[in-house]
Formats: sequence, C-alpha cells, structure tokens
Amino acid sequence: MAKDVIHDAVKNALIKDGWQITADPYLITSGEHRLYVDLAADRPIAAERDGQKIAVEVKSFVGRSPLRDFEVALGQYMLYLGLLERSDPERKLYLAISRIVYEKLFQQETFQVTLQRFQVALLVVNTVTEEVEQWIN
Repeated sequence: MAKDVIHDAVKNALIKDGWQITADPYLITSGEHRLYVDLAADRPIAAERDGQKIAVEVKSFVGRSPLRDFEVALGQYMLYLGLLERSDPERKLYLAISRIVYEKLFQQETFQVTLQRFQVALLVVNTVTEEVEQWIN
C-alpha cells in the first residue's frame, strides 16, 4: 500500500503536537473487507482532560483534477467514518491536508459547502516545518 506524498510530514507533525502514533496504517475490518486509514494516534491522558483517540486519512491533492481528488477523499472519509462509528466510536476521524491545499482549494465555495454539509474534520499541516497549524472540527 503506497503512502501519500505528505504522509511522513503529517505523522511527524502529530508527534511534535504530542500525539503517540499507535498504528501506521490503522486497520478497520468490516465483514470480509479490510480497509486502512493512514494513521491512528492517541494523546496521552493529561490531568485536565481525558485521553483522545484519532484516526487520520492523509491526502495531498496532487492529481490532475483537485475536484476528483476531493471526491475520492470525501468518499473514503465517509466510508471510514461510518465504519469507525461501529468499530471504534471513541476515535475521531480527520482528513489531513497541507496548508497550501487548505489555502488554495479548501477556501473555494465548492469545497467549503461540502465540508460543512458533511461535517468533515480537517487537520491542516505545514509540510515544510512538519507542524500542525489547525484542527478544524
């Protein structure tokens, strides 16, 4: 299974942000199907809040058509979201993208309307500094 172009940058950004990577990739099984979300991570329990669990699907949007890449990413996100609700309901799913993709594509109306309608949680990463820039729920 090929990793996305920004996979390692996202993984490193999560580690810098205090997350412990628990699976790379994270397996979800449903009947006879085996699906892989790119990463799973846990934030260790802190005194002020309970530990958090996330799954992260990483997308670089480097194909010829950003809209087609978005269609595929949204489809994967929705599929994984439904299965995670059954198999691991405490784990929150995020779609990880680069800051550049967020600024150039995800600010466009088509993307904004769809993200809001389907309540897609985003993780925006600076892939140069390998740092989390935004968590958008």
